[in-house]
Amino acid sequence: MTTIILGSQWGDEGKGKLTDILCAEAQICARAAGGHNAGHSIKANGVSYDFHLLPSGLVAPQCINLIGSAVVFHVPSFFKELNDVEAKGIKDARDRIFVSDRCHINFDLHAAVDGLEEIELGANAVGTTKRGIGPCYSTKAARSGVRLAEMFDEELFERKLRQLAAGYKKRYGDLLKYDVEEEIARFKGYRVALANHIVDAVAFMADAQDKKANILVEGSQALMLDIDYGTYPYVTSSNTCLGGIVSGLGLRRRNIKEVIGVVKAYTTRVGSGSFPTEDTGEVGTKLQELGGEIGVSTGRKRRCGWLDLVLLKYSCAVNDYDCLQLSKLDVLGSFNTIKIAVAYKDPATGEELASFPADPSLLERVDVVYHELPGWNTSIANVREWSDLPKEARDYVEYIEGFVHTKVKWIGTGPDREDMILHL
Repeated sequence: MTTIILGSQWGDEGKGKLTDILCAEAQICARAAGGHNAGHSIKANGVSYDFHLLPSGLVAPQCINLIGSAVVFHVPSFFKELNDVEAKGIKDARDRIFVSDRCHINFDLHAAVDGLEEIELGANAVGTTKRGIGPCYSTKAARSGVRLAEMFDEELFERKLRQLAAGYKKRYGDLLKYDVEEEIARFKGYRVALANHIVDAVAFMADAQDKKANILVEGSQALMLDIDYGTYPYVTSSNTCLGGIVSGLGLRRRNIKEVIGVVKAYTTRVGSGSFPTEDTGEVGTKLQELGGEIGVSTGRKRRCGWLDLVLLKYSCAVNDYDCLQLSKLDVLGSFNTIKIAVAYKDPATGEELASFPADPSLLERVDVVYHELPGWNTSIANVREWSDLPKEARDYVEYIEGFVHTKVKWIGTGPDREDMILHL
């Protein structure tokens, strides 16, 4: 059976920690979409790991890992990450990682173009990681991209990459700093090194599901960065929602056991785009400092604010979570009063909006309605039983459950693997 872990906000919710916990019982851990712009942090056995392209199931000794068909695959990052995890003690990582032959290759060419596209947008820049994700998905959609399966036909591969580079050269001229022949030369080595990792992922997943393997899927980014359902245009370039997971891995719908949404006890966002509950004053600074809110992939400070239940309710509607994991509840331990966003109002009419708006200009202007709850003013770091939480902390969790009509099954109270309450 398959368990799916998804981010419910703008990413950085702490999906990696729950993945690490559930990997102990998984035979396969898989990534469905996105690229090396993702960032999952895990602390296991006293060692900290930062995963970007690789599934974090590599920390579990028995777990086979798959990079699925909708991922855009940056080869240098793949080998760099493998070297990093091997250096930290996961010596058999290369034996337990496979990649779909249907993945589109994210070339260094795409990264060069990504930076130029951001410059073109000027003040309206999306705030991408400049790692080529958007341009790679663009060439995929335009049917001019190159898939891993094509890498082994040298003549075809080199012709398509040169055509791609020539097209961008016509557009950007000397602004494009890129050597296509250098990248082609590097792929001569990659072709050999990758051979044992590339598989037909459709057959791979079909076989795993036929054998009733315990499959864990690790979502990248989050619902509010989804290309269709997120805060467009300040989104990533892939489908990060449940539908993207199913199509990216060829999952059988009847084989899905549980869909888990991970939500931070407050809200954070990296980069540009609307953020209704953002606090740029004392509260936001305090959340940033106490939560250690620095992006794993970007190193950028995250914007911070109170938990937004309008957003979370919308996320639940799209992804149909069976349950939630609430992370970083311990960060709220020193606040006298805690606010939760429960509604948006149109400032022009004063009327409450029926749902999360698609119009970015309206989202930028909304007046946020907050509900206030008393804080618990005590540390809950490392608390591991529901009954040991202060009443005010339990009330906070139960208020969330009641508003979004979804059970909070796990509660994170610290950075370590063991700092997790199972709330049944």
